[in-house]
Amino acid sequence: MPQAGEQAINAPATGHEPTQNVNVAGTTPLTGPRELERQFPADAVHHRTVIDARRAIQAILRGEDPRLLVVVGPCSIHDVSAAMEYARKLAELRERFADRLFIVMRVYFEKPRTTIGWKGLINDPHLDDSFDLAQGLKLARKLLLDVNALSLPTGTEMLDPITPQYIDDLVSWASIGARTTESQTHRQMASGLSMPVGYKNATNGSLQVALDAMASARSPHHFLGIDEDGRSCIVATRGNAFGHLILRGGTGKPNYHPDNVADAATRLREAGLEPRLMIDCSHANSNKKHEQQEVVWQSILEQRAASRTEASRKSGSPIIGAMLESNLHEGKQSIPADKSKLKHGISITDACIGWAKTEALLQQAYDRLG
Repeated sequence: MPQAGEQAINAPATGHEPTQNVNVAGTTPLTGPRELERQFPADAVHHRTVIDARRAIQAILRGEDPRLLVVVGPCSIHDVSAAMEYARKLAELRERFADRLFIVMRVYFEKPRTTIGWKGLINDPHLDDSFDLAQGLKLARKLLLDVNALSLPTGTEMLDPITPQYIDDLVSWASIGARTTESQTHRQMASGLSMPVGYKNATNGSLQVALDAMASARSPHHFLGIDEDGRSCIVATRGNAFGHLILRGGTGKPNYHPDNVADAATRLREAGLEPRLMIDCSHANSNKKHEQQEVVWQSILEQRAASRTEASRKSGSPIIGAMLESNLHEGKQSIPADKSKLKHGISITDACIGWAKTEALLQQAYDRLG
């Protein structure tokens, strides 16, 4: 049966077997992006935060800004109050370390699944399979407004090609994940995104799909999408020149070591792309063990420090950024039947390092990169 608010798909007249929407139980109309923006409008502070952050990240990608771009935050957002508590703490560190680190809060609302599972705050904000996407979009936009109001820029993975119309004016950096980098739909979408985009290597470790995605997204595309009023339309893009590679390891093998980074830089040059890349401290690079993120982080700092030697100073390090999965408290938890038993500030997707470790790692980076 259709859930509340859904419109049932009616079968045709008796005697005719349906040929359309055979496996669709119902549809639910959504507010268009323009109306959601009217309900949750951005002001001058939000606009300034986003514009300044995008320009800074572009300068880092061009090699004009020597700061390390750090995208840090929860694996996924499921509790907006905990997310704001985290954001307020991170905003203080962003200001303290601003001359050497450019910190962006990881605010991920959509989670790709290998099979099935919770798909993120936008898809299922109540964590109960009610799939209240209308409320999920509202929560996501409101949280982005609140984080940006702290002068703290945000980064997120763009997964559903419709979602950007609702939130992308408040996002300073985006990623295309390992499961979708090879998708033509996502490459087309990325070509029209307004912010710099990172492309992860495939889950099997292949760099080629990310290199192809970067090249594709730099070009103009035409594809089906929606406009600000939610109407189906042909979207024509100009192409997005500000893309970069994200090394996240693959098939249980890391790819953050110096030889991996050098190989990736060579592959980028051979593809006619700038040798600029970010390293994801989590996922296969940490063997999915959150405490191992520190090992990857230390390697990044060592490689950045090595690039300041006389022999390599001219070209600099290909590593322009790093990603950390971090939360108020370390580890992860399953979603309990009784939602009141959820522990505050602990991930319900990938395990994260806690706040104390996060602060310590950022301090180490600031000290080493001086």
